[in-house]
Amino acid sequence: MSVSDAGAPSPPTDQARPRPAARFARPTAYGLVLGLLALLAWGLVQADSGPRGTGAAPDFTLTGFDGRTATLSALRGQVVVVNFWASWCPPCREEAAYLEQTWRAYQDRGVVFVGVDWVDTEKEALAYIDEFDITYINGPDIGTRIAQDYNIQGVPETFFVDKSGQLRGVHIGPLSPPELKVRIEELLAEPEATPPPA
Repeated sequence: MSVSDAGAPSPPTDQARPRPAARFARPTAYGLVLGLLALLAWGLVQADSGPRGTGAAPDFTLTGFDGRTATLSALRGQVVVVNFWASWCPPCREEAAYLEQTWRAYQDRGVVFVGVDWVDTEKEALAYIDEFDITYINGPDIGTRIAQDYNIQGVPETFFVDKSGQLRGVHIGPLSPPELKVRIEELLAEPEATPPPA
């Protein structure tokens, strides 16, 4: 009597075996999703925190379109106005003449203006500087590093740095008279203080 193969279990085929790629696909997909969620959460926290307005002003060195350089930490003892702008930004155009006018009035009184051009083209930025006859140092924010350190939300944004290198407020949106003068006068009237320990 012969034994029939009909009742015997069949050997496993390739379809029945778990594939190595399939075994790792699910954990990899979960890892990617978790990574994207973490990145999104970090971005939301950064956006919610708003621009820096207090504490030590993040140091930077800006090379201007005209070749001049400015290093924030080297400007201690002076009041510094840091303005983020872009040539394509209509509200920036609203404040451009006012910024330049105020700079000319205070440049010999221990005040420095620094223009940080954000996400722009050099050609358009230079045309903007020429149009408004801007004479204080302006340069591109290469890789948006300065903007990231200051956590800007857009342009224009203007940061006020006191004589000790501390941030003393930020103005979001275009400046209009007499706000710039009022802020500068307040900071000029203060004695230079020793910055708190880091």
